Amino acid sequence: MKFNLIIFLFSFTFLSSATNAQKTLAEGTLVYNMSVETGSGEPKIADMFDGATTTINLRGPMSRTELVSSLGREATIHDASKGTGVILKDYSGQKLMITLSAQDWEQNNSKYDGIVFENTKETQKIAGFNCKKAIAKLKNGTSFTVFYTTEVNLANKSYDAQFKTLPGLPVQYEMQSGNMKLKFTLASINYNPVPASKFEIPTSGYRVLSYDETKKK
Repeated sequence: MKFNLIIFLFSFTFLSSATNAQKTLAEGTLVYNMSVETGSGEPKIADMFDGATTTINLRGPMSRTELVSSLGREATIHDASKGTGVILKDYSGQKLMITLSAQDWEQNNSKYDGIVFENTKETQKIAGFNCKKAIAKLKNGTSFTVFYTTEVNLANKSYDAQFKTLPGLPVQYEMQSGNMKLKFTLASINYNPVPASKFEIPTSGYRVLSYDETKKK
């Protein structure tokens, strides 16, 4: 009896320590720095994105992902409880708002359906987190690498369709866009409350288009 009690206490302590080691982010802000590698003939494209950042605000089912570069800014607001979304584009003085129904959102992110993350044996410490390297494989045959940590658990994993099934927080990932390789690296994580105003949909100042209208262009 005493031996079983000791094992129980040891197991409970171990599980408690493991649970305490992992933080859950239900509300807060993630900031990623972006860098670009291009072919020798396209150095100006990389310069345009030099210093670009992606900021992700999370609050319950709401998320706002905003990319800011010298070209302008683009924000995506998503309500995971309804499945709907809005994309705000502000480039060269032109401001567009694209509205997405739940069906539109799924269609826009359909390329990530069935995405599989295959762990490798490689590990790295990035931005202060112990990370595992995984290869993300899409159904269209393309792939990209991602380093993720299990030290932080995201309550809302629907903020980004490509990482919805990733078993952790993406800390660094690379993606290919034409001849460009984009690298995103976590620069900071903040657990402070995010104001509800971050997720408000503008009522003026934007030309509003439906998702179907954008596909016709």
